[in-house]
Amino acid sequence: MKQKHEEYLPKNAIEAQGMLIKAFYEKFGKKALPIIAEICKKQGRALGLKIRQKVPDNRLSTVANAFSKSYNPEDINVVEISDTKFQIQGTKCPFGLENTSRALCEAVMEIDAEYFRTAVSEDLKLKIIKTVAAGDKNCDTIYFF
Repeated sequence: MKQKHEEYLPKNAIEAQGMLIKAFYEKFGKKALPIIAEICKKQGRALGLKIRQKVPDNRLSTVANAFSKSYNPEDINVVEISDTKFQIQGTKCPFGLENTSRALCEAVMEIDAEYFRTAVSEDLKLKIIKTVAAGDKNCDTIYFF
């Protein structure tokens, strides 16, 4: 049986998670953001605990190098990796949040923020300079002390 139109199917689990997050946000609006952020933060903590066991030390440069290897090099540009700063730019959101909202990006980015806080230090901060979720041409994020 053939469908009348092709439905979009996710390419991987992260895209599927993004589809679920977007659907939840579209249905419940801004009041969904704290729930999305809370769950994403838990995911980030779980991932941070895993990577902490795999890397030889908890320096930002070590964890950032491991993190960077999980992305397609065509989609990201690592601007700087040091023990005090990690800056990365991306042209594509792995969750497919392009042109949704900055607030949704910030909620979902709790995954990465908590990943780094757990694997490196609770003192690490995240600054989202640009995001494709807000319609910017690329994402630009900095993790720093």
